[in-house]
Amino acid sequence: MRLKHIRIILALFCIALLTFFFVDFAGIFPQEHFTLAEIQFLPALLSGSFGIIAILLLFTLVFGRVYCSIICPLGIFQDLIFWIRKRFSPKKKNKYSSEKKILRFSVLVLVIVTYIAGFTLVLSILEPYSAYGRIATNIFKPLYQAGNNLIAPVFNHFGNYSFYNIEIFTQSLFSLIVALVTIIIVTFLAALYGRTWCNTICPVGTILGYLSKFSFLKIRFNKQTCTSCGLCEKSCKASCIDSKNMTIDYTRCVACYDCIASCKKKSISYKFIFAPKKTVEPKSDVADDSKRRFLGTLATTALIAPISSFAQNLDSLNTKTYYKRKNPLSPPGSVSAEHLLKHCTACHLCVAKCPSKVLKPAFLEYGPAGIMQPRMDFEHGFCNYDCTMCSSVCPNDALKNLTVEEKHGLQMGRVVFVKSNCVVYTDETRCGACSEHCPTQAVKMVPYKNNLTIPSIDPEICVGCGGCEYVCPALPLKAIYVEGNTVHLKAKHFKEEEKKEVNIDGFGF
Repeated sequence: MRLKHIRIILALFCIALLTFFFVDFAGIFPQEHFTLAEIQFLPALLSGSFGIIAILLLFTLVFGRVYCSIICPLGIFQDLIFWIRKRFSPKKKNKYSSEKKILRFSVLVLVIVTYIAGFTLVLSILEPYSAYGRIATNIFKPLYQAGNNLIAPVFNHFGNYSFYNIEIFTQSLFSLIVALVTIIIVTFLAALYGRTWCNTICPVGTILGYLSKFSFLKIRFNKQTCTSCGLCEKSCKASCIDSKNMTIDYTRCVACYDCIASCKKKSISYKFIFAPKKTVEPKSDVADDSKRRFLGTLATTALIAPISSFAQNLDSLNTKTYYKRKNPLSPPGSVSAEHLLKHCTACHLCVAKCPSKVLKPAFLEYGPAGIMQPRMDFEHGFCNYDCTMCSSVCPNDALKNLTVEEKHGLQMGRVVFVKSNCVVYTDETRCGACSEHCPTQAVKMVPYKNNLTIPSIDPEICVGCGGCEYVCPALPLKAIYVEGNTVHLKAKHFKEEEKKEVNIDGFGF
């Protein structure tokens, strides 16, 4: 089997697995510690996984940019677009173009400087894994859910409930726009010029590209048999082969091996740079065998309608109190908004995997530097008391992995009660939904008047799960909120008490 075919099989395996991990809402795939997310270059670097970084750098020094051609999902996506374009326009051929060195280094310096300055948005937008993660979360996942909703009634009709209707909504308009702009630009460049994004814009591509210049295994010409026919140059998606002068720009070569497959004279090969020169290329190559072993090892390890509930009882706004949250709620394991800012690249994996749909990409809640980083929002659910999904899937260490016990003692925010909005106060009717949904009894019902009870809060034992805020029936302004902690604290221990049954008038809780 040719190197090209092995590379394609592994690349398709990686992108299919990673994409399904993002779009899988039913938990079909194992949900925690996903290897393909953890071995992405910049997430591993930001998480301090220096062992993974060392392995990726070593692979690059030995084999060239195999990370870009096999592991990076955005790179593989560009290859798919390039392949589709070739099917529809086979006569259009690539040709050699000179390196845009100033542009490459300008982008890299911009990313580094802005990150050091605490403005991680530039890094988040250009980091390839995170860019693909936003595409998968904001575009592919809703499409996958829509497809599920189309076929669910058919299966349900025959008594099969493997498929069920899923609520589809926009997580963040800004993130959706960024994802759409990214996929349009990347698709356009890939269709016309192949791996241009990787070799001019991508900071990871620039770093690994210049490292691969010193790799031990390289694509090389056999100048004695080469006729400069140009087939290799025409097939090169990186536009890095100058067939006329028999030279290759190794800083842009992405180790796709298309050139080897296209050469009819077998005058171009992938070989060890210190191998003795031979007039006739051998039929089998030791370098190829080592490459196959490496790839085999790698294989084994390896729109949307926004829903709004802000439409009822507008006339009652004059009698209710608007509460403005002072601090956003960062996800469990984030330690603080500052820690999140330093490590998060807004890949949206935690957003995609949150089973309660609590996490949403921020806009300006964290400030301009924290745009698209995850925040907690209780419009569609609340943070399950025993759930640690987001912290277990984060590849960047932006969300530190928590045990269930650690999660129980974590205080992400504190409850705030706005009495003037409560239906017990405004309508003099029974409720108690907030108390019923509080796992720590930070919200209790106490005697009020006319045999009614009204919420009483203890912020010290609140963990900030948002159960009370989510279920509060007061609309359009809630009577109970969770105020975020800038730094996560330990919640005060609470004493378990037996909850009394609450009679509720007019509410289905």
